Amino acid sequence: MFVIFGATGKVGRATIKRLSAEAVPVRAVLRDPAKTAPLAALGCEIAIAEIGDIDAMTSAMTDATAVQLICPIDPHAADASRQMLRSIECMAEAIDTARPPRVLAISDYGAHLTIDTGITILFRAMEERFRQCSTSMVFLRSAEHMENWRRYLKIAGETGIMPSMHQPLSRPFPTVSAADIGAMAADLLLADWDHGPSPRIVHGEGPREYTALEIAAALGRLLNRRVAARELPRADWPATLIRAGLSDSYADLIVRLADVHNKGLIGAEAGVGEIRRGRTELVPALDSFHPDAQRAVS
Repeated sequence: MFVIFGATGKVGRATIKRLSAEAVPVRAVLRDPAKTAPLAALGCEIAIAEIGDIDAMTSAMTDATAVQLICPIDPHAADASRQMLRSIECMAEAIDTARPPRVLAISDYGAHLTIDTGITILFRAMEERFRQCSTSMVFLRSAEHMENWRRYLKIAGETGIMPSMHQPLSRPFPTVSAADIGAMAADLLLADWDHGPSPRIVHGEGPREYTALEIAAALGRLLNRRVAARELPRADWPATLIRAGLSDSYADLIVRLADVHNKGLIGAEAGVGEIRRGRTELVPALDSFHPDAQRAVS
């Protein structure tokens, strides 16, 4: 039984889709019972568990061949760091109680860094805590998700401008489709885990790196209009993120990460693990999200 937490998220759905195609038993774990129908239609067994409910999580892991975990991050939390650290501890306690033989945890590019990386330092904390668990472990470190740039479709459609915290605009950075990360995770779950010392480190990124200029061009292609990338002044970052609906604490985590990104420090850990590359290019990853996007994309 393959147990997938975060089953309704982009990564979890992609993992389940790949596993279902292989006709292996899947238990989809989610928080909202109203969202079970599409997963049941794929043949999944359903479990309901909040990440903070250690007993429910432990029960969901019962008889697992392997478990996939992704730590939820609430962008509206008053103290996003504390909430995520609590979630990490709950997941670890459930692992320690259920003792599944294999765990794959979705982590983040830059989780190996010891400097302040904002939100990414919390994934480092996750890896450090999970290393203490008595199970075979894989950390699938994901590059920034291409789909995150969808949030700029509305402003780009209205103004022809895509504001960017990635600076300079011409600097390429690793990014990957969330669906490709989910597919990579499924392949790793299905693989022989006799791979040497635990944890195994795998880095996931797209077929190539992109620049903010290329992302703006991709948005323009979807919107059938010219879209120009513009550097968002550093002083405007926090207020812009807060206006977008993020809490003060979550916005601060993103700002701190962007500062490190712009120093070129967020990437695969040199000489450690392996890099797997997804096949999804930027335009297909951004497509079919916004009603203003043009569907005739080759």
